[in-house]
Amino acid sequence: MERLSVSEIMGRIEAEAHFEAIAEDYSFTLKIEEYVPYVCGAVHDGHQFRKELWDNCLHTEYDRWFEEDPCTKEFVKTHPIVIAGCDSRFEYDLNREPESAIFDTAWGKQLWKTPLDKEQHEKSLAKHSNFYKVTHALINKLEAKFGVAVVYDMHSYNWRRWDREVPVINLGTSNIDNDRFGSDVERWRQSLSELILPNLKEVSSKINDTFFGNGYFLKYITQNFRNTLVLATEFKKIYCDELQQRVFPEVVAAIEQQLQKKIVEHANSFYNIHKKEA
Repeated sequence: MERLSVSEIMGRIEAEAHFEAIAEDYSFTLKIEEYVPYVCGAVHDGHQFRKELWDNCLHTEYDRWFEEDPCTKEFVKTHPIVIAGCDSRFEYDLNREPESAIFDTAWGKQLWKTPLDKEQHEKSLAKHSNFYKVTHALINKLEAKFGVAVVYDMHSYNWRRWDREVPVINLGTSNIDNDRFGSDVERWRQSLSELILPNLKEVSSKINDTFFGNGYFLKYITQNFRNTLVLATEFKKIYCDELQQRVFPEVVAAIEQQLQKKIVEHANSFYNIHKKEA
């Protein structure tokens, strides 16, 4: 792992170098072991929360953990291209537009004792901007090299706040080209429904049941790159006790091990089907 500036990271991408780096400000990581036509992303994996904000924040460390997506980078760590956030979404949310990336309230509760000043806003938004500069360079390189690409946009969600049965996995597709990519979505949904996980008899997998794919990571890539499909993939937090802040490593490992094969199979299928369209 190297510590690199955004310009250095973008230079490495342009040169098609293989590297693993953390951004100079420690806000995100990018690993490229091989240039392949797919990316794994975990924008909400981060838990860092810069110290100058601690005393002003009304939410506890547990409150923040509860709304983050812990272990989502772990799910995809072995794949050749992985980009992941390091900072908590309570500082700035990579899955929201810059204008709404810094919360005043979060999940019905005021976030700050006193409003953040302009300098604090700008410091967080600069990290948000840098992440998307690198994302743009990465997808641009993959489309130029392969013609098409697919991004596995990994998330998790808290199921105990729902008053009905919710799926183990939800795919959000409201902002993608479903006419063109609908069969790819269905193949991914079906593949995920075949996961075998500890203490679960069945892994239900549905489309637009709980979330609809309205995140900025998906929207940004979709709006800027017509030949890249983003699959917003939400795991119900069956891999942890969200009330006790306890992770179940055997479930995390089972997901990670099976996704090693499932993502590669799906990405290869996607590429073989769509490579002539670009």
